[in-house]
Amino acid sequence: MEELARFGVSIPKQLLEAFDEFIERKHYANRSEAIRDLIRQKLVEEEWKESEEEVAGVITYLYDHHKRELAEKLLDLQHNYYDKIITTQHLHVDHERCLEIILVKGKASEIKELADKIQAQKGVLHVNLALTTLGKKIPA
Repeated sequence: MEELARFGVSIPKQLLEAFDEFIERKHYANRSEAIRDLIRQKLVEEEWKESEEEVAGVITYLYDHHKRELAEKLLDLQHNYYDKIITTQHLHVDHERCLEIILVKGKASEIKELADKIQAQKGVLHVNLALTTLGKKIPA
């Protein structure tokens, strides 16, 4: 069994109450589990922001498919980053809008660059980038 370390934390009462509400909403068994997950999340964020190692993630974006030449521009961008794209999924949200999901793997800077270029296209309404490391340096 892994050795556990215990430590105390002093925080304002209101912050603790908000944290306990968060724990309940997210269905954590206890504060320790929630704190461990939050620490891991920050370590992952730091690793992919500062690292040149490979990351994996998802770029999700919503766009107006009636915007002239936008679909072609988005496809051209994807072709420029073909070696970073694992797969894509296209969803017709309604008559005007489409949602695309791109599963990616590569250097964080290159993946972020692709997401930024998608966001910069006129007619793209929203972009979300979710990245994670491949977990090689994250303690269990």
